[in-house]
Amino acid sequence: MTETTSGPARGSRSKGSKANKGLRIERIHTTPGVHPYDEVVWERRDVVMTNWRDGSVNFEQRGVEFPDFWSVNAVNIVTSKYFRGAVGSPEREASLKQLIDRVVRTYRKSGEDNGYFASPADAEIFDHELTYALLHQVFSFNSPVWFNVGTKQPQQVSACFILSVDDSMESILDWYKEEGMIFKGGSGAGLNLSRIRSSKELLSSGGNASGPVSFMRGADASAGTIKSGGATRRAAKMVVLDVDHPDVEAFIETKVKEEEKIRALRDAGFDMDLGGDDITSVQYQNANNSVRVNDTFMKAVESGSSFGLRSRLTGEPIEEVDAKSLFRKMAEAAWACADPGIQYDDTINHWHTSPESGRITASNPCSEYMHLDNSSCNLASLNLMKFLQDDDAGNQRFDAERFAKVVELVITAMDISICFADFPTEKIGETTRAFRQLGIGYANLGALLMATGHAYDSDGGRALAGAITSLMTGTSYKRSAELAAVVGPYDGYARNADAHKRVMKQHSDANAIAQRMDDLDTPVWAAATEAWQDVLRLGEKSGFRNAQASVLAPTGTIGLMMDCDTTGVEPDLALVKFKKLVGGGSMQIVNNTVPKALKRLGYQEEQVEAIVAHIADHGNVIDAPGLKPEHYEVFDCAMGERSISPMGHVRMMAAAQPFLSGAISKTVNMPESATVEEIEEIYFEGWKLGIKALAIYRDNCKVGQPLSAKKKEEKAQVEPEVEKVVEYRPVRKRLPKGRPGITTSFTVGGAEGYMTANSYPDDGLGEVFLKMSKQGSTLAGMMDAFSIAVSVGLQYGVPLETYVSKFTNMRFEPAGMTDDPDLRMAQSIVDYIFRRLALDFLPFETRSALGIHSAEERQRHLETGSYEPSDDEMDVEGLAQSAPRHVEAPKSSTSQPRTTSEPAREAHSSTELVEIQLGMNADAPLCFSCGTKMRRAGSCYLCEGCGSTSGCS
Repeated sequence: MTETTSGPARGSRSKGSKANKGLRIERIHTTPGVHPYDEVVWERRDVVMTNWRDGSVNFEQRGVEFPDFWSVNAVNIVTSKYFRGAVGSPEREASLKQLIDRVVRTYRKSGEDNGYFASPADAEIFDHELTYALLHQVFSFNSPVWFNVGTKQPQQVSACFILSVDDSMESILDWYKEEGMIFKGGSGAGLNLSRIRSSKELLSSGGNASGPVSFMRGADASAGTIKSGGATRRAAKMVVLDVDHPDVEAFIETKVKEEEKIRALRDAGFDMDLGGDDITSVQYQNANNSVRVNDTFMKAVESGSSFGLRSRLTGEPIEEVDAKSLFRKMAEAAWACADPGIQYDDTINHWHTSPESGRITASNPCSEYMHLDNSSCNLASLNLMKFLQDDDAGNQRFDAERFAKVVELVITAMDISICFADFPTEKIGETTRAFRQLGIGYANLGALLMATGHAYDSDGGRALAGAITSLMTGTSYKRSAELAAVVGPYDGYARNADAHKRVMKQHSDANAIAQRMDDLDTPVWAAATEAWQDVLRLGEKSGFRNAQASVLAPTGTIGLMMDCDTTGVEPDLALVKFKKLVGGGSMQIVNNTVPKALKRLGYQEEQVEAIVAHIADHGNVIDAPGLKPEHYEVFDCAMGERSISPMGHVRMMAAAQPFLSGAISKTVNMPESATVEEIEEIYFEGWKLGIKALAIYRDNCKVGQPLSAKKKEEKAQVEPEVEKVVEYRPVRKRLPKGRPGITTSFTVGGAEGYMTANSYPDDGLGEVFLKMSKQGSTLAGMMDAFSIAVSVGLQYGVPLETYVSKFTNMRFEPAGMTDDPDLRMAQSIVDYIFRRLALDFLPFETRSALGIHSAEERQRHLETGSYEPSDDEMDVEGLAQSAPRHVEAPKSSTSQPRTTSEPAREAHSSTELVEIQLGMNADAPLCFSCGTKMRRAGSCYLCEGCGSTSGCS
């Protein structure tokens, strides 16, 4: 067997020997003699994608061909992201047929060249079945496949990379270069810096080493530069440091200190918003940081004992620290800025199939791929909702048999891709061809659970998720063993055979003891049990073709391509969705999964209609007519009044983890009110539950952190001394009876109000009046008091720019979208008010120094690189004044309110729609490409408008 299959096992293009019979491919969806394209209705569509902020066209291609059942969003994203060739040229792809054929034909040819198929007929069935599954959105390959396969450029198929770095300058410089080449290609990488000696150790020359944290600066700057030079999204990278590294405390604090710097610079008037001109002065912003903890450390935390930090050269302890204190610092840093995450080293390596070839020390940027250094993983994800069926009696079932067949098909294709794939470095290519790591996963789990009447945070929901994950991985390794019998096991298998079979037994044992809950998950568990029995039997005989088979990735852009309601392992975002319509426009709809869930729970058609109507009006199920309170939890979502608890997310990860080769890309969202102790609990429970990696994000933790008590004390000590020295007393200058003013109506985050700003006839702003809510309410009273305080201050000579610098960027609810074309987003009502006052009353140079510009000025900056108006536009008289009080009131200043034809609040994505419905503000960035509010996908952010991501492929 070894002699027969050694060539193909290394990924060569040579044919298998005569002893190689190849695979028999079974039909799943297709009909003999009928091509999948002939079974669907095709139509032509125009794709025109605009930036809603300024109306500019980001992308346009007319007359593209897609099936009639593909959504507008899926068509837009596939056309703009995946079609190859210059737009407008004859080479440009214009049909989904061309895209699928380009990819599928490459896979088929490589499979035939490398002896995967028993006959030409099997190759044709493989071709048709793969085409059908992609055409009908049953699964999708990861983005690099669509970008590169079948083109003249290097055929890179992997989205996930792990690098390595040793304790030498040559290796560190190689790290910078290799990482840069991966970023240039639009992918991301992770690595562990723990081999680099600490700043507490000596160099051979006798001086102190710089330490890994200092070298992180260079890599961070490189990532930021390559990102800004070639793309608008951030470079995706993961940096890991072992908990026993002597520089671990400095590593933990890197981002906390930078967040403090961001706040200080923002308060000083610098533009520190995401993508701002001055944000590049802040370091360590292009990476996710994670601390790699081991069982020894976690047990020391549990017992309250000390823990040794070890020399990188000798391995001997050079410092003892209190484990609980160090663990607390990790939680405090995560509370303050969401970094570092945590990775559990012993758990990860307990499930390692190839330990004889090296330990697993790092992960890709999203933490789902974990294997050897200098390796890569290509991904594919299945759409779980495609396997939910109703039987003749109207009862639901998950089609486990068809699901397993599709998994076999996809794993076969993924393994074939390694035969023809190109890689960014020679070392990564060698390792990947030798171990053939794959990452099959799924999307739409949240939608599936809701549609089947399961709460995301429930035993039944976790049982179904665990069963599907177990069946997926078991079937993957079964097919991997069958492939090993045909084209040979992976090159590193012989050395790691015992360990690999041990891990297969661990998966099988976990499957055997898993809890069965109901009629939906029990048949899936049975199919998974059978698959794992086959894995053990076939693996003993033939070995395995792949060292790794499965992960749970974010499924960002490809999730939109498959029209999935939810990404990866995530729950549903909200019950009401934003949907684009053919021909332009949009509408809000209640999730299609809601009626299915209600029917599963036993509600009649009339009751379902009433509950859906209530959700459409209120955005939630609370007090929905006829809905039993015990069923509320089924409709809990990631956002909203009934959001899933943080520990609910952790428990779901724990349900899936024992049945995955790799790990799970997921961030546990926590409310702003979460405490450091709660973060400690989540990190500790993650270890207890056997999760491989965890990251948390506390809402709004990236801005507005409180001053430390020490700074407050220092300020309190200084102010009395200043008061004793200063003798000057200001004189109030009252406004005349008649004074010019501007009345502005505004909407911030759905809250409406009016602002009247009156000025001296020739001497600038003198008073402000704010009208919010009903007279007599607490909010109205506070706004009246605030207005009086500001007005009196202005009349006593407090410069307007002082108020602007203090009150802009203040963050609290209501916040979000506004109806002001100059200020589309506001972090609070106060933030909006003082930005508007700055635009109306401060001279250009003053407010420009504060980072406040009108829409016209921002557009001018995009076109010319300068915010400044031309000579004929410049307010020379205003610029000549030294203080804002001397700015002449705008000529349009009358008592008439500012009017606009725009709606008070307009949604452009599901996230923005949720904000409108719930009166809340999601802490997510705006898309650089189209201006749409993004939503979380795993540990990244995804734009529903154009498919862009914040760092994941």
